[in-house]
Amino acid sequence: MENAFRSTATPTTRWPKLIRRILKLNPLFTFVVVIPTVAASIYYGLFASDIYVSESRFVVRSAEKQAQSTMVSALLQGTGLSTGQEGAYPVIDYIESRDALQELNLNNSIVDSYSKPGDFISRFHTAYDNSFESLWKYYDRRIVSVNLDTTSSITTLQVRAYSAQTAKRINDQLLQMSERLINRMNARAAEDAVRFAKARADDAADAARNAAASLAAFRRTNTIFDPDKQSGQQLQQVMLLQNRLFDAQTRVAELESVSPSNPQIPALKVSIATMQKQIDAANGDVAGRAGSLAEKAASYARLQLDADFADKRLASAMAALDSAEAEAQRKQLYLETIVTANTPDKAIEPYRFAAVATVLLIGLVVWGILTLLLASIREHHA
Repeated sequence: MENAFRSTATPTTRWPKLIRRILKLNPLFTFVVVIPTVAASIYYGLFASDIYVSESRFVVRSAEKQAQSTMVSALLQGTGLSTGQEGAYPVIDYIESRDALQELNLNNSIVDSYSKPGDFISRFHTAYDNSFESLWKYYDRRIVSVNLDTTSSITTLQVRAYSAQTAKRINDQLLQMSERLINRMNARAAEDAVRFAKARADDAADAARNAAASLAAFRRTNTIFDPDKQSGQQLQQVMLLQNRLFDAQTRVAELESVSPSNPQIPALKVSIATMQKQIDAANGDVAGRAGSLAEKAASYARLQLDADFADKRLASAMAALDSAEAEAQRKQLYLETIVTANTPDKAIEPYRFAAVATVLLIGLVVWGILTLLLASIREHHA
């Protein structure tokens, strides 16, 4: 009868018996090790959705010469550019930021790509919490990972999705957004670098224009171009008149000593008087009265000095502006994609066997700790 009863037992009745026997043998081991491992095996073996990973690699470099220590850095230096980890950190922070997620999630593309497909455990559950904060945490934990190799300064970007096309699309978008970020940083840095130099150049240009206008107005008002040159010309005329005056006076003296009644003497004396008046007038124009060239020369010299100083200041400001622009150009950052985003042809995550083995290992460790703890408690009470 007993054999007949055993033969008629169904698998449905055998499984509860097996479970009861296991629980009876070691309930702690069952709850801590067996049940979690079986649950993980069922989930990763039957329900866990395939995850496709799209990977790309890029480097942020600048035109500024820096010390190189690696082969990749040396190759980049051969192009006149150098790698810079300082430029990579802002890009990494931006990729992991809310701003990047907000731009990616236009028209709810991220929400639709990660809330509708996928298994119940791994997908983003909009029914429970549809806030942007929860989406950002999900994005940072399950979608995007960015790692910087400090030795080569190469940044690896990985995007996970339930389809290969979605993973590649998001990866491409992040690369384009990162390049736009670098361009904005360059534009802002260049603007900040040349703003002060450009303001000084504009001020110097205004000062040079004002000085030139003042000098031109002085020349128009006083009908004068260059007092020094004009004074020299006046003095040359005075010297010529004085030479002619001396010749005429000598001629009169000779005639008066030889022939006092010579009819040329009165004409020569009239000529002498005329030349003397011309000499006095020329001397007055140069330095003898108000409004003379000597008086105007002081004001002209001041205006000319202001104009020369303004021109030199303008030249110095323009040189400083050129130097600032060159320095800003030298410090420009460039995002160079080394490995473009790939379209994965096979899902590489989740690591099913490794996940189950991890659950088993953790369960064994916890079981061992709890067993020792319970044994010590029993021994203490005994």
